[in-house]
Amino acid sequence: MVEAPQTDEGWFALHDFRTVDWDAWRDAPERERRRAIEEGISYLDSHEAVEDADAGTSAVFSVLGHKADFMVVHFRPTLDDISRAERQFEQTALAEFTEQPTSYVSVTEVSGYVSDDYFEGNKEDIDTGLLRYIEGKLQPDIPDDTYVSFYPMSKRRGEEHNWYDLSFDERRELMSVHGDTGRKYAGKIKQVIASSVGFEEFEWGVTLFGDDPTDIKDIVYEMRFDEVSAKYGEFGEFYVGRRFPPSDLGAFLDGDAVPTSEFGDESHHHAHAHDEGGHHHGESGPHHGESGHPSGGDGGHHGDDHPHGDADDSDETGAEDIRGQLDDLNIYAGKPHGEDVYATVLYSEADADEVFEEVEGLRGNFDHYPTHVKTAVYEANDRDRNAVVSIWETASAAETAAGFLSELPGIVERAGEESGFGTMGMFYTVKPDHRSDFVEKFGVVGGLLDDMDGHFDTDLMVNLEDENDMFIASQWRSQEDAMGFFRSDEFRDTVQWGRDVLADRPRHVFLA
Repeated sequence: MVEAPQTDEGWFALHDFRTVDWDAWRDAPERERRRAIEEGISYLDSHEAVEDADAGTSAVFSVLGHKADFMVVHFRPTLDDISRAERQFEQTALAEFTEQPTSYVSVTEVSGYVSDDYFEGNKEDIDTGLLRYIEGKLQPDIPDDTYVSFYPMSKRRGEEHNWYDLSFDERRELMSVHGDTGRKYAGKIKQVIASSVGFEEFEWGVTLFGDDPTDIKDIVYEMRFDEVSAKYGEFGEFYVGRRFPPSDLGAFLDGDAVPTSEFGDESHHHAHAHDEGGHHHGESGPHHGESGHPSGGDGGHHGDDHPHGDADDSDETGAEDIRGQLDDLNIYAGKPHGEDVYATVLYSEADADEVFEEVEGLRGNFDHYPTHVKTAVYEANDRDRNAVVSIWETASAAETAAGFLSELPGIVERAGEESGFGTMGMFYTVKPDHRSDFVEKFGVVGGLLDDMDGHFDTDLMVNLEDENDMFIASQWRSQEDAMGFFRSDEFRDTVQWGRDVLADRPRHVFLA
């Protein structure tokens, strides 16, 4: 009887192929596309971070050709883990725009062809390098930013050439020669071979990773001449693609080159489309340029001094002037980490809980960007409207975020768009015991504001998640009108009173 080689199994694998219904995608409302991208990014990010299991690795790849549009690869310790990962994708809004033309389930393994000692319990006799090689085969990682080729294969069981009729020694020799060919590509190609015997029509799934796609072609081509492939190999369809980070999902669906970090010109163009008033349906959040900071913004926002902005010196001088005057009044004027912060404030007349539910999804996406400080929903203290506040370290990022937030339900206006200066967002953290005192004091100050020249509107807004976090958004005709109030005796007295009721100094942010 022919001897079957021993095997040891490691992590289970799922190659999940997806096609996009492009007609449905193009016809879908902007809000639905945005939600699909947000939930897609959240899913991919959480699985790349392996938040769903004790161990493993995941990645997403674009796929070229008609067979699929993208592929998500998961390696997990158990079959239940990858089953859950597959079903969790189906819960996302992105899944509504996709079909699964095929998939592949397998489990990583090493066999007796590799080492007798490993299976005979003599691991202390195994070379350290070989042992690490075996461990890497059983629990593989996925290289960053690389091309991929996946294909299934089996060993032939024909009348003339039947792999399973050969003796163990014959098979081991053929596999050894085959391995010699593969070792020529060490450092160029990473190979993951997983068994699908009993799981799929084919017996193995082979995944090749390489920085140069021609290396993938060359290794497959050269191995075809090895006897083990020439006589005994049978292959299924090949899939080729390119890894990209989850944050590039929007760019991928827009038809941009991904990873965007390697295609600076395309990424820059993509970001500029937002600055000129348009919002691509595939945009997934404040877009990053080559430096890793949100791109975009044509200046025009006082205090925008980040290296990608076009703000002129007069804008910066104005910002410094405001900061200096506010600092003299003991008001914190931005610069939490040596940078200005900018707030986008949009008002909604929809139900606060409905707005919050939508914002919570966007906020999860915004948190992936290093320039994001905070996004929250605030409810007006004495009128029927809510405010969505999104704070960023650059004006351009706040501007881009505004494009997404403008799709929220019930949006009626954006602070600063009405007319005039629209500058003042004053944030306060109130000591819990003095909350009612603060609200009462605002009523007094609000009465003073109503009588001031150049004052249009002021709201006291309360954070739905923290009633002690409040902000006062004021609309003024001009900077000078606003600063006139801040220089007044009434405001100075209010600042002095606030030292006893506030947990921290008030913080002013510029409205982007």
